[in-house]
Amino acid sequence: MRFSFNEDQWLLAETVREVLDKTCPPDAVRAAARADASARPGPAWRALADVGLLGAHLPEERGGLGLTPLDTVLAYEETGWFAVPGPLVETAVAAPLLVPAEHHERIAEGTLIVSARPAGSPYLPDADLAGLVVAGATVAPRESVTLTPRASVDATRRLFTDDLPAPNESAPHTGSIPADGGPAGEAAGSAAFERAALATAAQLVGLGRRLREEAVGYARQRRQFGKVIGSFQAVKHRLADVAVALEFAAPLVYRAAYSATHDAPTARRDVSAAKTAASRAAHLAARTALQVHGAIGYTDELHLGLWLNRVVALRAAWGDDGPHRARLRAALLDGPGPAAPRLP
Repeated sequence: MRFSFNEDQWLLAETVREVLDKTCPPDAVRAAARADASARPGPAWRALADVGLLGAHLPEERGGLGLTPLDTVLAYEETGWFAVPGPLVETAVAAPLLVPAEHHERIAEGTLIVSARPAGSPYLPDADLAGLVVAGATVAPRESVTLTPRASVDATRRLFTDDLPAPNESAPHTGSIPADGGPAGEAAGSAAFERAALATAAQLVGLGRRLREEAVGYARQRRQFGKVIGSFQAVKHRLADVAVALEFAAPLVYRAAYSATHDAPTARRDVSAAKTAASRAAHLAARTALQVHGAIGYTDELHLGLWLNRVVALRAAWGDDGPHRARLRAALLDGPGPAAPRLP
């Protein structure tokens, strides 16, 4: 298959990059990690509403743009590059398929934030910011739900558990992919999972590219034995491996976006391939960036930790490597594999 993105798709991505460059610098992301709910997610959220990304997947009659996953996949790469705080994928990608239509205009306007969790996951990301929380078949106002803070590797993506009824008491561990089936509500939940996993994969590609750029820039400055470390063959090879991994992962993400847009029979398989490849490439980029920077990469002196922690957080979001690889293997070797986690 050969295709290229059209001018409008590139323009949306460029517009998102421009507004985030102004509203979401690393200092703003770091500030969001320290701020309480009243100061999060910050000006980047308002900017994304203004350019239409929050309502991109909503129909025009409900204040949205009526765009497809293929139209927005490049834009979600940019949100990964900048590590935008807040439950962006949950609000702008999953929620349009899960919450009642009367809430859609507020999502597009940026005045309603939604936190959602797939079946089998106990965690609601950034639920303290949300006006609505979605768990299984339940859509509830946040103030009616008891939230319990949990430890999160990413301080800009806080995690909470809730007291809502579990959609399936026998649901497997976090990130697992239970069997599909059921009425239209379950179909919407399954579609929400696929699209959220795809958008998260795009964010991981953006994160990987940002980490590679940070590593390359540092390798051109740091000196050892009288030479910049970027001149050492071992460092060059590690950075080249990252570049190769990202260049292989990105087309899989684009293929998954194409398949989701055109309802291809391989769409679920393609999403799992994209999420797996993007997760592994971003993880390699994170490890390499930390190795290039050395111990200083752990410190607050640099912003590297913002992207390192986001990679760890998003690898586990919307299906981790294990279940996606299992579904991909089943699709390739045994025919149609098990379905994705649902938000019925």
